[in-house]
Amino acid sequence: QLQASGGGLVQPGGSLRLSCAASGRIFSDAAMAWFRQAPGKDREFVGGIRWGGGRTASADSVKGRFTISRDNAKNTMYLQMNSLKPEDTAVYFCARRPRWTTNYSRPREYDNWGQGTQVTVSS
Repeated sequence: QLQASGGGLVQPGGSLRLSCAASGRIFSDAAMAWFRQAPGKDREFVGGIRWGGGRTASADSVKGRFTISRDNAKNTMYLQMNSLKPEDTAVYFCARRPRWTTNYSRPREYDNWGQGTQVTVSS
């Protein structure tokens, strides 16, 4: 199971760090990712990480502002979000799949999802 946390209300330009704690072993070839979904919109890819080597990928809309990392010992993935904008407002979900895929940005590729955490960017 996945447990996402760390959301909240923040002013534009502010920062938040989301966490996604995973239960059970995470295999080295696993993929974990962050997605977000705003009201009335499709779920969209934010960023992902290949667990074993730590290689990351990010959506163009968050490059340079958001950073994905992981802590192997804690089985936890993080999303550091800086320079937040109102358009970043959404429910953020973490997801996991057992093996890395070149289609890592597609929600349907993931079979294990966290419950979501709300991020609201507003003054």
